[in-house]
Amino acid sequence: MTLHLAEISIAIAPGAHAVVLMDQAGWHTTGKLDVPANISIIALPAKCPELNPVENIWQFMRDNWLSNRVFTSYDNIIDHCCEAWTKLVDQPWRIMTIGRRRWACGS
Repeated sequence: MTLHLAEISIAIAPGAHAVVLMDQAGWHTTGKLDVPANISIIALPAKCPELNPVENIWQFMRDNWLSNRVFTSYDNIIDHCCEAWTKLVDQPWRIMTIGRRRWACGS
């Protein structure tokens, strides 16, 4: 996570400051996390997946491509997950629709 935040930090315009929303996964809240000076972390409340748009993306993938099937092997699981991910990234409008929060629009 520290490396991920460092990459985000590099992409932030000089003089700007970013806010990153994170759930409370252990690797997001550890004291070992090195947060760059140009990033602030806002932790989402625990057990509130409706506030985390990524949770809705995972649910969409499960509902449409990954649930109610029997996988034949570990490799078969990986293949299906990769196929589902590829389908999803080929539909950026769907990602935007799933992740949109009417109440979170800035002006």
